[in-house]
Amino acid sequence: MRILLTNDDGIHAPGLEVLEAIARQFTDDIWICAPDEEQSGMGHALTLTRPVRLRQHGERRFSVTGTPTDSVTMGMRKVMDAAPDVILSGVNRGANLGDDITYSGTVSAAIEGALAGVRSIALSQVTNRLGAADGDTFEAARIWGKRVIEPLLDTPLPSRTLVNVNFPPISASDVKGIRAVRQGFHDYARGTVVEGSDPRGFQYYWFGLEAIEHTLDHGTDLEAIDEGYVAVTPLQLDLTHHASLASLGERYER
Repeated sequence: MRILLTNDDGIHAPGLEVLEAIARQFTDDIWICAPDEEQSGMGHALTLTRPVRLRQHGERRFSVTGTPTDSVTMGMRKVMDAAPDVILSGVNRGANLGDDITYSGTVSAAIEGALAGVRSIALSQVTNRLGAADGDTFEAARIWGKRVIEPLLDTPLPSRTLVNVNFPPISASDVKGIRAVRQGFHDYARGTVVEGSDPRGFQYYWFGLEAIEHTLDHGTDLEAIDEGYVAVTPLQLDLTHHASLASLGERYER
């Protein structure tokens, strides 16, 4: 089995080391192609207005001066000598839950893999201010990663489908299990815009991230994490709201 690893936290991110350790429990045929610096919140962005440069950091280990989507594209088209069987993206430091997945570079890297017809899985470690027990932020992902991924490697999935995995911010021994759940939705509007002035007196704006408030709707990824479970959510790339097609079509037929 051949696996391509990527992320949105950058080639030197500790979560990528965790992901590689998890992947090596399945195979040694591992390739890495990740952004050269953090690209969190880039979503499914593709670099079109400037050149993307490829850098090698070791055997089968590369970075690109671009987005997570660029990394997957370059990994499959320029780095690897054959197509991967699986693409793993992560392990992201921070949650990718509910409607936040639309911003996620981690999930978008998996989206790019799914578009190419490759089985793709995004993995994120939910964090809190204190981190996990014993100071190991990625403990739950490190210990539970293999158990979560293994069934996903041969589970039949429709085309243009990916899987989003989130690990709860608790000690691995406290994780209650794994739940297959649907995507939830937060109750809040996007965070504040913080205004400031740089040392030269020029104004700048910084998007702030606030504490997330949400209603724990039953059967969602948000509920699963809150209750101490690993959340596994299948996602589809068909964004069509099929229930509205007929009524919308009737409007244009009048």
